[in-house]
Amino acid sequence: MGYNVNMRSLAEHGTLRAARHVLSELLEEPVRLAAAEHLPDARGVDAVFKTASLRFAVEAKTVASSASVLHAIESLRRYSTGLGAHVIPLLIVPYMGERGASLCREARVSWLDLSGNAEIRARGLVVKVHGQPNQYIRPGRPSSLFAAKSSRIVRWMLLRPDGDFSQAELALNTQIEPGYTSKIVHRMLDDGYLRRRQDGRVKLAAPQQLLDDWYASYDFARHRLTAGMRQARSGPALAMELSEALTRLGIQHAFTGLAAAWFYTRHTAFRLATAYLASPPERALLDAIGLYEDERGANTWLVMPNDEGVFWETRLVDGLRCTHPLQAYLDLKAHPERASEAARELVRLDYFRAVMTEAA
Repeated sequence: MGYNVNMRSLAEHGTLRAARHVLSELLEEPVRLAAAEHLPDARGVDAVFKTASLRFAVEAKTVASSASVLHAIESLRRYSTGLGAHVIPLLIVPYMGERGASLCREARVSWLDLSGNAEIRARGLVVKVHGQPNQYIRPGRPSSLFAAKSSRIVRWMLLRPDGDFSQAELALNTQIEPGYTSKIVHRMLDDGYLRRRQDGRVKLAAPQQLLDDWYASYDFARHRLTAGMRQARSGPALAMELSEALTRLGIQHAFTGLAAAWFYTRHTAFRLATAYLASPPERALLDAIGLYEDERGANTWLVMPNDEGVFWETRLVDGLRCTHPLQAYLDLKAHPERASEAARELVRLDYFRAVMTEAA
């Protein structure tokens, strides 16, 4: 099913007209724009749509980032309180990603995007359309904030959740060219992750949502993994022995995932030790540290990262070189054993409390 809605129609006719067109196609009946006073206590909604039998209280957003979607959900909840089951709160965005759709689903808020996808539920009505491609990708816009290169800026800010930054500082500290830094910053501003101060510096506005969205899109498989086996009496002993061997050989490394979580929290026993290496684990290195490749029974993962940012702000924790808790948390997503339990313990650290406190 196609809806023939594109950037030109959005620019010419506006978001609400484009949304009415998509909704008319979905419902197979005309959708009109009504005055807000047709709904009691609906002050502040962006629009009221009506059909012969339905009323929609509409909130429109230009992006579907988690921060933007959560703000819209809260607005719709506030506006629709007391309006009754005959009124359907409806969020409209150019294109809804899986994370935004999940948030709406959890909040029981209906949505549609101008690309033709929708999840609308009300008494006697269920509309569910998925799979329409994003028709609103902007030329020159970064494909993802969380790709290897662009995630350096995300990482730098999340490591300093209370900080404020100029674009020049971000470019210098992340070693990303100023032009691309500017694109990333503007993307983050558009998505509601940042706010700009009067002096032009930027500050995280929604650090927890930025972390949640990074975690949702994080793919450990983008790194290069060598799995192997080494005899050890326990997971912590294995990590320490590997670290000592790598240090003797002059190999830059940092442990992550289950091993890092255990050394940070002393909670959740583990078998699998995972370490990032700054140089490829060649056969000579594997022999030198007593590791033989074995994917099925592996208790060791040696990882060549897709970006050096994984080594930013590593810490020596009781003698073991560990990634920052931020990186360890991301990597736990791909780990076996009791990784989810380890992640729950890790986020109790003071660092995550700062991230999960809404920025002022």
